[in-house]
Formats: sequence, C-alpha cells, structure tokens
Amino acid sequence: MAIQIGDDDKPYNEINVTPMIDVMMVLLIIFILLTTAAVQGIKVDLPSASSAKTMNEPKSRVIAVSDDGTVSIDAVPVSMSELENELRTSIASTPDLAVILRGDRAVQYDKVMQVLDLCSRVGVPSLGMAATRPPAAPAGAR
Repeated sequence: MAIQIGDDDKPYNEINVTPMIDVMMVLLIIFILLTTAAVQGIKVDLPSASSAKTMNEPKSRVIAVSDDGTVSIDAVPVSMSELENELRTSIASTPDLAVILRGDRAVQYDKVMQVLDLCSRVGVPSLGMAATRPPAAPAGAR
C-alpha cells in the first residue's frame, strides 16, 4: 500500500533523502575534526624570534620538548635512547633529513641542550628550531 500525502489520491513515490544527508554531514564533520587533530601534534608554547624562518620540508621530523621535559618525535613520547635510534634510522633512509626542534618556553635549558647534543652526535644534516613571530608593533611605534 502506498502512503497518501495531502488530499490527492496520487501515491507518494519520491525517496526521502533527508536522513541520508544528515548522516553524510555528520561523517563530514567527524572527518574534518579527525584530520585537524592528527596534524596538530603535541601542544608546545613556542618562544618568539623576529628572524624566525618557515621550514616546510616534506622530509622532516619534529622533536618536541614539552614544559615537563617530555621528549617526543612526531607526537610520540620517547626516551633519549629511543630518540637516538629513531634519528639514526631516519637519517639512514633519508640522508637529507631536516629536524625541527620545538622547545616549550618553560622547559629547562638542559633538556634542549641534551636533544641538540644528541642531534649533533647522530649527524643530523639540517636542524631548525621552531619559534613564533612576535606580534607586529603598531604603526608609528618604535
């Protein structure tokens, strides 16, 4: 038996696509949120530097040192020996590897120096330190 809509005696033969559109919109929102969450990595409060250059190397690894001293590579927490093994493996497979060091402004200087020393020992060919640009001064202020 066909469903009757309105006063007409014609059957309603169209497909209701509203629930399908609702499901597709929810899936789209989920994929957008998952994609942006995966790119972020570990939150680090970067210091600012006026001469900070942008490094957009496709062959790069990111080492982050958080404010509690935790070291991670590409958002995966590691010990110093695991970091050394991971860097050696990465350099063996990608000789022109670029490493970006992201140190929280509140981290102890000693921990950053340990990571820099490790990168030097392993032979990292290109090392950059991440920073944020300071806010622009208002026009006319010096």
